[in-house]
Amino acid sequence: MLTHKKIALLSDIHGNMTALKAVINDSRTEDVTDYWVLGDVIMQGYGASDVFDKLYSLNPAVWVRGNWDDLLLSVMKKEDIDINDPTDVYIAKLGMTLLADLTDKNIQDLKNLPLNQIKNVNGLNISIGHHLPNKNYGRELATVGQQEAFDKLFQSEEIDVAIYGHIHHQLMRYSSSDQLIINPGSVGYPFSSRSKLRREGRAQYAVLEIDTEGMIQVHFKQIKYDVQDELNYSKNSQLPYQALYEEQLIHGISRTHDKTFLEKVNDAYHYTEEVKKYLNKH
Repeated sequence: MLTHKKIALLSDIHGNMTALKAVINDSRTEDVTDYWVLGDVIMQGYGASDVFDKLYSLNPAVWVRGNWDDLLLSVMKKEDIDINDPTDVYIAKLGMTLLADLTDKNIQDLKNLPLNQIKNVNGLNISIGHHLPNKNYGRELATVGQQEAFDKLFQSEEIDVAIYGHIHHQLMRYSSSDQLIINPGSVGYPFSSRSKLRREGRAQYAVLEIDTEGMIQVHFKQIKYDVQDELNYSKNSQLPYQALYEEQLIHGISRTHDKTFLEKVNDAYHYTEEVKKYLNKH
């Protein structure tokens, strides 16, 4: 028997526990029937095992692996880290810090997550991934991406809807075959280059509503939360790169690929030396 579905779409939490709690509280007022998690649950904020515990409590029917989830696993395996690349040092230092607060179950569950899942809901075939079905990184699906790239979200004409995260922007558009594309934005830190369209302390998610006839409504939401609470928690947890995290949350600025800036920070706090010791430890 078909039932009316209201599904909370959560993506790019990036360890922001304060934002995640606010989104979950709001989702309960929406009477959602399920949760789908689109990856990048940790890395950058202080949240680690507590993020997993919160998500476990939701019993999500869908959970896919994001690119930052893979980066954490690379840090754990001490693979693909170039000590001469300031971005790699940044990723490694964050990962080293968070790994200390993750359980074996957290790590194993992260390893076991798929890149893509297909769900049939009330007759609709829905593809869910962090980015493209076979690739959870890259910039092909940015808001200004080419139509050809968005068409690659659909592995067959049988797929009616594709849902992805990764770009930290809420988005709805269509494929060349009129298949629906949805991005719920980012719980942890949304991006926008237009100041009038961005406010600090807003967590993005979406509610996907599918009635018994398979008709869709999408509710894009931006939920207020206390940024200062999140920053206080991260300071108390001794999160590295605190100033960068503050920039992300307050100004929407990401320094992940600003190698000149990161090199100065890494040198000032001796992070490069710490990462070297970690990589050489057996």
